[in-house]
Amino acid sequence: MTSVIEHPVALGSFLSWLRLARRSGGVDRAYVPRLVAVALTTLATSPLRLYESARYGRLVRRTAVHPSPIFVLGHWRTGTTHLHNLLCQDPQLGYLSTFQAMAPGFCLMGEKIIKPLLARTVRKSHPTREIDNMPLSLDGPQEESFALANMSPCASLHVYSLPRQAPEIFRKYALLTDLSPAERAEWTAAYLTLLRKATLRSGGRRLVLKDPANTGRIAALLALFPDAKFVHIHRNPYQVLPSTVGIYRVVLGKAQLQDVSPQQIEDLVLRFYEQLMRKYLAERALVPPGSLVEVRYDDLEAAPMQELERVYATLGLPGFAAAAPAFRAYLDSVRGFQKNTYRVDDAVVAKVNRHWRFALDEWGYARLEPAASGGPA
Repeated sequence: MTSVIEHPVALGSFLSWLRLARRSGGVDRAYVPRLVAVALTTLATSPLRLYESARYGRLVRRTAVHPSPIFVLGHWRTGTTHLHNLLCQDPQLGYLSTFQAMAPGFCLMGEKIIKPLLARTVRKSHPTREIDNMPLSLDGPQEESFALANMSPCASLHVYSLPRQAPEIFRKYALLTDLSPAERAEWTAAYLTLLRKATLRSGGRRLVLKDPANTGRIAALLALFPDAKFVHIHRNPYQVLPSTVGIYRVVLGKAQLQDVSPQQIEDLVLRFYEQLMRKYLAERALVPPGSLVEVRYDDLEAAPMQELERVYATLGLPGFAAAAPAFRAYLDSVRGFQKNTYRVDDAVVAKVNRHWRFALDEWGYARLEPAASGGPA
């Protein structure tokens, strides 16, 4: 069972995994056992997906998603998880659960039997997320990228399985650029199916959704949900770079089918941040007034209740006062959380100044010079 948890798509679609392998451009010999192991787990769980499709397919297709979901935007390692978890404490809101993200193909029929079995394994082997030590619960909120990767090869998370194809995967499935009509239709169908299942589990409540890749998909999301609300959180780029590189190293160790060098990893992070944030800056003007609010990570950390109240007021969301006790209880529960630390050295400062200066200027972060660096991220 531990191997099931290790790879992000080990409970996903067998056909999707085969399609991904065919377009991989080659799997390095050292990772053939991983390729086979995931193929076996996805094949073994195929009857569960078939059963769910037969039993719940019509219900899922008929389920209406709330027309004004709330999308949490922001690059990886900018506080999106913390903000998402906070918003999801509001009892009037729903979300995609970690179990649904791990097993979107049989999350409805597996809620009573499979989820408890998986939860026991998670508690023993993965009580916290390896990337940031945040508590991990199968009932807790999760980002859609994991679920999409379990459903289709048209998913941005596959950059970790196929790092040599990462630039193309990111361009097409994170930014939704240069997709064929068939690929766009597949991505859209998978995403809507996922949101309908999350809506069913949440009893029809308005969803709070978080996928950092959505930061570059505002136009596509508005096409699906013209009344959507957006919360964008940003963080000092000098802290984001080493922290994101750290994520890649952890997740690649669990998912990759191809070798990639440390320098290539850093180059991908530098490229993807710029592409994602420039697309966000180009598309945010599409959002109607009153439907987008920007949050500074440091402000959320220093005064979370005030920032949450500002978010609710700016977006016209009801129920802040009623949800405030739940927000405070969650904040108390994570008060002793120890963040990972990453050294912001001269090399980090120089790279951020060279590649991400536009972000420093846009959000007013003080520009450092190499001699002034050296603090933790």
